[in-house]
Amino acid sequence: MADKKKKMNVFQRIAQLFKDVRTELKRVVWPSKEKLKNTCAVVLVVIVFFAIYLSIINNGGHWVLEKIGFYKNTPIATTTEATEIPVAETTLATEASEETSEETATEETTEATEADETEESEDEETEETEETEESEEDN
Repeated sequence: MADKKKKMNVFQRIAQLFKDVRTELKRVVWPSKEKLKNTCAVVLVVIVFFAIYLSIINNGGHWVLEKIGFYKNTPIATTTEATEIPVAETTLATEASEETSEETATEETTEATEADETEESEDEETEETEETEESEEDN
């Protein structure tokens, strides 16, 4: 049985799929315009009905919860304290931290410069000592 049917390539299978779909759509019994209008009207009426019904349930539930105090607004002290920082204080704090970081950077630069100068002076002393030793050996 497999010998009788050849394997179709991808494009032939896609073409066969579309042919089968078209054949099935010809067999479908389509509704008349009158039946289509009636069905659409029923669907729209049901949608509107349930939209109104759910809105009433939602608003009624909200009203009941509001009356029993579910939505009572109680201030939370921790959040108000954290958000009420004056702008002037934050600016001063920022400036102070910038000054501290500048001083630290200046100190580090000064220390690095002094370390370099110390190394250079040690190198010079070593060279002078070597020259002195060489001159003494020559004598």
